[in-house]
Amino acid sequence: MSFDTLKSKIPDFAKDVRLNLSSLAQDETLSEQQKYGLILACGIATRNAEVAAACEAEAKAKLSPVALDAARAAASIMAMNNVYYRFVHLASNKEYGTLPAKLRMNVIGNPGVDKVDFELWSLAVSAINGCGMCIDAHEKVLKDAGLPTATVQTAVRFAAIIQSAAVALEAAALATAA
Repeated sequence: MSFDTLKSKIPDFAKDVRLNLSSLAQDETLSEQQKYGLILACGIATRNAEVAAACEAEAKAKLSPVALDAARAAASIMAMNNVYYRFVHLASNKEYGTLPAKLRMNVIGNPGVDKVDFELWSLAVSAINGCGMCIDAHEKVLKDAGLPTATVQTAVRFAAIIQSAAVALEAAALATAA
C-alpha cells in the first residue's frame, strides 16, 4: 500500500490526521534519512499492518537497504526496551533499577547508520510506546550531540501523526463493523 492510498483511507472524521500525514513528506527540517527512517520506525511501532505497510513502501523509495534495516531495528529494539524500562521506572520496588537488564542491545551501539538518526528514531518509537525513561535517555543523547530542540520535537510530531493514522483506521473499521 502506498502512502497516498493510506491517506485516502483516512475517514473524513479524521481529516486533520489526513492533512497531517500529507505534511510529513514536505518537512524540510530533517534529512531524508531522518525523515523516512522516522516514518518507517513509527509505522512499525503503531502495530497496525496497513500503516506499517504504507510507511515501508514510502521509506523503501528513499532509504538504502542498510537504513531500512536500521529503522526496523529501532522499532524492534525499542519494543523490547520500552517494556523493560517502563517497568523499571514505574515499579514501586526501585531495586529493579540496580539490576542488570540482561538484554542484548548491540544495535544501539552499532546501528549501521548515523548514531543521531538512530537515536531520533528510537526516541520517536519510545514516545509511541510511552516509555518516559527511554524518552529521557534518547533525548539526552540527541541534545548532547547538538540536535536542536525543534528537531527533537519534529520527530515526536511524526510519531504522533503516524500513531493517529493507525487509530483513525481502527476507528473507521469499528464504525463499519457496527
